[in-house]
Amino acid sequence: MPTPNSDRTVAIVLAGGVGTRVGLGLPKQLIRIAGKAIVEHTLERLDRNPNIDAVLVMMNAAAIHELDPLKASGRFTKLLDILPGGETRNDSTRLALEALGDEDCKVLLHDAVRPFVDDRIIDECVAALDEFDAVDTAIPSADTIIEVDRDSVITGIPPRSTLRRGQTPQGFRLSVIRRAYEIAADDPGFAATDDCGVVFTYLPDVPIKVVQGTAQNMKVTEPLDLHIADKIFQLQSEAVNAPDAPPIDLTGRSIVVLGGSYGIGASIVEKARRAGARVHAFSRSTTRTDVTSRRSIRAALRAAAKDGPIDAVVLTAGMLSIAQLVRTPKARLRQTIEVNLLAPAEVAQEAHPYLAASGGHLLFFTSSSYTRGRAGYGLYSATKAGVVNLTQALADEWAQDGISVNCLNPQRTRTPMRAAAFGEEPHTTLLDPDTVAAASLRVLDSDFTGQVIDVRVGHPETAPR
Repeated sequence: MPTPNSDRTVAIVLAGGVGTRVGLGLPKQLIRIAGKAIVEHTLERLDRNPNIDAVLVMMNAAAIHELDPLKASGRFTKLLDILPGGETRNDSTRLALEALGDEDCKVLLHDAVRPFVDDRIIDECVAALDEFDAVDTAIPSADTIIEVDRDSVITGIPPRSTLRRGQTPQGFRLSVIRRAYEIAADDPGFAATDDCGVVFTYLPDVPIKVVQGTAQNMKVTEPLDLHIADKIFQLQSEAVNAPDAPPIDLTGRSIVVLGGSYGIGASIVEKARRAGARVHAFSRSTTRTDVTSRRSIRAALRAAAKDGPIDAVVLTAGMLSIAQLVRTPKARLRQTIEVNLLAPAEVAQEAHPYLAASGGHLLFFTSSSYTRGRAGYGLYSATKAGVVNLTQALADEWAQDGISVNCLNPQRTRTPMRAAAFGEEPHTTLLDPDTVAAASLRVLDSDFTGQVIDVRVGHPETAPR
């Protein structure tokens, strides 16, 4: 391991937790959200920050082998090593400090399960260490904090204006945090919940600067946190909707669009070609491509591959009919399932070898009705919920193949399929297919995976123009 120097900043990722409160039977840092383990998201944030020179991971010793692919992938250019952590957080910190050698440097200690730390927090922590020997990250408390005794009787109510909720990263000069732990080692009653607490207790003359954190810089600890974290990833992905985003250059990229003859599919074909992509459009009406036929899907992909590697496959074909379930003919029921759910699964199977070869992208489409079954088209809603689950599952399964899998959720779009189902509707209540197509291409040009990206009616960035 390279020896640190006083001008360097080393980020230590503390990933020793076992995740008992999350209750999913594996360390919480390995739980997958948005197509990646939580610790991977955290590593990405630190690895790409220009003020971080090196990253050291202290991993749960029993599960350290789970991170072997991260060392071999070459994705994290600043990764020094992945070492086994200790039984407690403090033990893991002590082992990390021992691994850094003798020369002084700046050290940032960060929870592996805080994947939303942003560059501003990191930059301010690193900069503060030019003036202070210890730095904490915290946010004001929105709740009143009370003190209680053993009988759960209030003994004090500190003024909320002076209270902060601690987060990470916590930053230190290596020599300072190491000295604090050396003193703590001689205390038989030593106990601390974080590293600033060690400095505060054993080096009381060292001032600790506080950097403003963010509410998004949450720690994934409880089952509810997983749902919140998933939603934060979705909100962050909405940058694809920005109207002032720079034009996308897809020159040299090969994109297959299944369902490309009308509606959103046709808009994607047109915009992708304008962006320089080689577009292969297939549909039942123009090429007699039936997305419910594996043979037809296979033939379309083979035809597209004759022009070179396939970089993306987009499936926009869908079927929507309005009828109560008990009045839905058996043939229509079967066709809805085949088009909306079986077709995505079969397209995924057939597209996998092409996308694995190119490190490509698979893009599905869902509907806003996937979050709640709607009377009159319950089967459609159910199949669209299935597409969301399929997206998230494939993102996990195909991560090792370098394939991105995402799902766009456009609300109420002006398409022939919707017009046939609902009749004429005010245009101001509907998205323009071109708006959805633009968001689709930005997703294909991103590194997202496992995401469900909303394109909303009335959103200031996506409102019809």
